[in-house]
Amino acid sequence: MNSKRALVTGGSGDIGGVICSALAREGWRVIVHANANRERAVAVASAIRNSGGDAEVAAFDLTDAAATRVAIDGLLQAGPIAALVHNAGIHADAPLAGMAEEQWRRVIDVSLHGFFHVTQPLLLPMARARSGRIVAVSSVAATLGNRGQVNYAAAKSALHGAVKSLAREMGSRNITVNVVAPGIIEGRLTETLFGPEQVEAMIPAGRIGTPAEVAAVVAFLCSDAASYVNGQVIGVNGGMA
Repeated sequence: MNSKRALVTGGSGDIGGVICSALAREGWRVIVHANANRERAVAVASAIRNSGGDAEVAAFDLTDAAATRVAIDGLLQAGPIAALVHNAGIHADAPLAGMAEEQWRRVIDVSLHGFFHVTQPLLLPMARARSGRIVAVSSVAATLGNRGQVNYAAAKSALHGAVKSLAREMGSRNITVNVVAPGIIEGRLTETLFGPEQVEAMIPAGRIGTPAEVAAVVAFLCSDAASYVNGQVIGVNGGMA
């Protein structure tokens, strides 16, 4: 089994949990991150271990810079972290004309500020090891836009610029930084939102995607086979964009 460790933020969510499982199947020792949903992270880690994989849970608030730094330092004391998947994100949808400042700030805090808080402490250790994989999970909303999601689209599209720039900074150290941008994916939020006619009209593939299809791309980007894929935004959206 691979002894390398991978940290997945938002690992307790619908897509995050499947990403954790996919990485574990590839031999990664997975650190399943959660904040409010620690119990679900524990369940994800238990399922991985029951399937013969290796997983642990780390609970901390990505929007709290000091708490995140303490948590990352503690994880690093147990050994290197060779891959980071920043999957954490939240929705607080509303038309911008009626959006509260808290809705704006909270969404950007988790996706964008959270990316900085969790990524920055890992960069020098990865650089010293001359190896690393960083994947940010974005959204098709970042490239197409979406009504009621100005805050979410702003946060996710900002990740695209951050990733492209960081890829240039770290590429010479054998550290790749990429984005996976899912479209409409099966989960608790999508099951009741889209009827068959809407799906057919919006998605050229004519169906909603699965978390496993997203996780497969993330797992590839974390693998040795993806060592020459850097600074890319890869859509998993059935042809929406």
